[in-house]
Amino acid sequence: MSGKLHLAAGSTEDGPYAVAVAPEDAGWAYSGLRVLELPAGGSHRLDTAEDEVVALPLAGSCAVQVDGERFELAGRPDVFSAVTDFAYLPRDAAVTVTSRDGARIALPSARARRRLAPRYVPAADVPVELRGAGNCSRQVNNFCTPESFPADRLIACEVLTPAGNWSSYPPHKHDEDRPGESVLEEIYYFEIAAGPAGPGVGYQRVYGTADRPAGLLAEVRDGDVVLIPHGYHGPSMAVPGYHMYYLNVMAGPGERAWLACDDPAHGWIRGTWPGQQADPRLTAPGGLLP
Repeated sequence: MSGKLHLAAGSTEDGPYAVAVAPEDAGWAYSGLRVLELPAGGSHRLDTAEDEVVALPLAGSCAVQVDGERFELAGRPDVFSAVTDFAYLPRDAAVTVTSRDGARIALPSARARRRLAPRYVPAADVPVELRGAGNCSRQVNNFCTPESFPADRLIACEVLTPAGNWSSYPPHKHDEDRPGESVLEEIYYFEIAAGPAGPGVGYQRVYGTADRPAGLLAEVRDGDVVLIPHGYHGPSMAVPGYHMYYLNVMAGPGERAWLACDDPAHGWIRGTWPGQQADPRLTAPGGLLP
């Protein structure tokens, strides 16, 4: 499978979209992502065509009209402060998104075979889990994973990594159809919290195998995208002083299953987590603490 590994912020701008990655842009077949930015009082119409789509507020609130229904999404101030509600938008639908006060809305998507009904999910119904321990602690919001939400192909989740921690670790891959592993194209969309002196920064590693080489060690900033057509990915590194958020978007040709294989050189790290505590910044009320 071919495909780009990194798209910097700004290189994917397309009209009202701060990010616009269709499968054709990535050089693959299923996974896509747009990030819609609406000003106060703004409105945008889109056709889902072959894609099933989720409307996921990153900052601000919005209303979504689809198939004669209207969903009011309360949203959130920003990705670090709260889990958000969301709306599922089926393929072959005309959709209108409006925002009274302005909003930034992620639209993860996947090429779908079936047309399912539009649905609204409140934030309280989004399963939240803590993964890892110590400086590998992160929070995962499983809003559209196979166990939490029925979709045709789309798999998506949010990950919050406190400053100084590593996530997507140990490195793992999902590019072979075999027991314990599924074929999934993956998009990472990043938002990095700012510090007192300005914008923050993080890093993302991707590497391949002898049969399918790949190599990326990228500096990622607010709004950057990393595309992973194959290979091991991780760690996602939140440098000291700057919290990291990323949205994972996945889809593939087979069963809708999120099955990954650790790099055998590094999988042992999981055995060090029992007995360690989760990062207390992830368990405090009111969102991720500074």
